[in-house]
Amino acid sequence: MSDRYNYAKMRYAEVGVDIDEALKSLSEFSLSLHCWQADDVGGFETPDAALGGGGIQTTGNYPGKARTLEELRGDIGFALKLIPGNHRLNLHASYGDFAGQKVERDKIEPKHYESWVKWAKEQNLKLDFNCTMFSHPKADDGFTLSSKDKAIRDFWIAHTEKAREIAAYFGRQQGCPSVHNLWIPDGTKDYPADRFGYRKILVESLDQIFKTEYPEKELKDAVESKLFGIGSEAFVVGSNDFYLSYAISRNKMICFDMGHFHPTELVADKVSAFLQFQNSLLLHVSRPMRWDSDHIVLFNDDLNFMAQEVVRSGKDKDVYVGLDFFDASVNRIGAYAVGSRSALKAWLAAYLEPTEDLIKLEEAGDNIGRMALSERMKSMPLGEVWDHFCEMNNTPTEAEYMKEVYSYEKDVLSRRN
Repeated sequence: MSDRYNYAKMRYAEVGVDIDEALKSLSEFSLSLHCWQADDVGGFETPDAALGGGGIQTTGNYPGKARTLEELRGDIGFALKLIPGNHRLNLHASYGDFAGQKVERDKIEPKHYESWVKWAKEQNLKLDFNCTMFSHPKADDGFTLSSKDKAIRDFWIAHTEKAREIAAYFGRQQGCPSVHNLWIPDGTKDYPADRFGYRKILVESLDQIFKTEYPEKELKDAVESKLFGIGSEAFVVGSNDFYLSYAISRNKMICFDMGHFHPTELVADKVSAFLQFQNSLLLHVSRPMRWDSDHIVLFNDDLNFMAQEVVRSGKDKDVYVGLDFFDASVNRIGAYAVGSRSALKAWLAAYLEPTEDLIKLEEAGDNIGRMALSERMKSMPLGEVWDHFCEMNNTPTEAEYMKEVYSYEKDVLSRRN
């Protein structure tokens, strides 16, 4: 144990914080890494599959994008070696192992994901899942589950039913729930005349999808809202108000994506509100820049506030945290490492907070004392504790991990055309 870490233990003990307890809590915390950072949200439905539609896009063309399932798994497996702790992997339906065959989305089955289950077990990973409601001709007009075209709507209902079946299969295979998240791009560029009608259809579609019930030990369902997107600037059918009402009335989790709200809105404030009425919650941790641009996560105030609110709630084991950023302008493995490590550092800082003392000061009316203690925590030796956590997990420290990223780029990524 280094002198620097012993010094950190002493400093945190001065404010009544037990580092060992904080590290134990962080060891039990899992991120769900997103598979789509390694290939720019392309998927593998066809040899030339690429992201399209749905109000989302990647920018940049940095060399080394994963072109096959084997390359994708290799990249994710390497990235995991740079991220301390035990984590999960979040798959989109478009990432099935289709063996070069064209499989329509309403026909996907667990067999198309068996190789993912096998690989995940080898990597000691648990799997989560998402229906893929974009990059498809039947989503080109901007509507899926809320479409007024019954054939279009029925296709996407069938796809989402299949996606839930696959997520439940994951849950059975891994012995713990797989989280299935439902996000749709539905909306209009300009003001619609029938907001009520589209939302009524969406309620009916969702109710049809959720008719099939799975044991909670296999599957947990979440629905994800959005403020706006490219092509849906004026109206998003699945807004926060809509899904908040639906989730509470149907006993589902809501997914708060940190990039899906107004840039000045503090998403962390929503955690304590929703958890008064539901027992669990899904978060998508991203970093918006002007709009829902899903920048690589950094340890900034928004992320710090989010981790604090989750930990302070005492329900941190009931809050599922997934990453959701994609950047094609930089080394994609570096993006995984920087974003994941930033998220983990935020949760570590939250576990190292003297929360009870802060509350006592607040309840005593000593608000300046609460401010002073909060400010004191900002100068504590968090980095020494973080490096110790990395060493505990046989993971490169903050000063070392980018050497591994550059080495992988030289030896692996640079050889891809």
